[in-house]
Amino acid sequence: MTDLRFAWLEITGKCQLSCTHCYADSGPHGNEGVLRAQDWFRVIDEVAELGARSVQFIGGEPTLHPDLPEFVDRALSTGLTVEVFSNLVHVGPRLWDAFSRPGVRLATSYYSDTAAQHEAITRRRGSHDRTRANIAEALNREIPLRAGVIDVSSSNRIGRQRTRAAQSELSRLGVSNVGIDRVRGIGRGANASPGPDQLCGRCGHGAVAVSSSGEVWPCVFARWMALGNILDTDLATILSAARLTSPINAGPSCWPQGGGSCAPNDPPRP
Repeated sequence: MTDLRFAWLEITGKCQLSCTHCYADSGPHGNEGVLRAQDWFRVIDEVAELGARSVQFIGGEPTLHPDLPEFVDRALSTGLTVEVFSNLVHVGPRLWDAFSRPGVRLATSYYSDTAAQHEAITRRRGSHDRTRANIAEALNREIPLRAGVIDVSSSNRIGRQRTRAAQSELSRLGVSNVGIDRVRGIGRGANASPGPDQLCGRCGHGAVAVSSSGEVWPCVFARWMALGNILDTDLATILSAARLTSPINAGPSCWPQGGGSCAPNDPPRP
């Protein structure tokens, strides 16, 4: 591992949606994990102490974790910038307050400009309208927000996916940072066991992921490559041991290689 700059913190495996391609294989029956709030506070502190500049809270759906506002505050207090990657299906007043703090950004996924096609992917009726409305609300509150349009048509029988139309709709809503990416062969998006051909080739270069089980990975897409568990030892020790092995070298294009995209979860640029 190289010097740490960024961390994905997967705080829950639960989600209101059951997206057909979910790389984390999360859903309504997902596992909340074993880490307690005090464990996450320690992880956040250690990430900051190791020199990282930003964290991204992910899941599952991170807004389902009752302590997300406290995690955001803890990260900000250590000098980290924060991005929350959410489906934006439901955001209550307490979360809007947390998201409105300086240093916090939002990110979301969007699949089509039509509700029928979007919801064929999310498998949740009403999710299109709710996500669209909360995108508009975030922009109205002047919360920085980016969106990823994920082309899942190759792995779903939904017909020709309206990715470009979705991108245009997001732009009309006022989202200036909109990317399009292909589905990754990880989790429910995989037709077989995941392999290194789905990775960028630079996993472990300045980034790390911590799951709700405490497992540490070099990337959220390299979930089968556990480096250790933060319930057993501290993050510095885990990353130090990982430096003894070579980073993964395979695959075409995802962050942080050359500024490329790793959507739907590419981290904010430091």
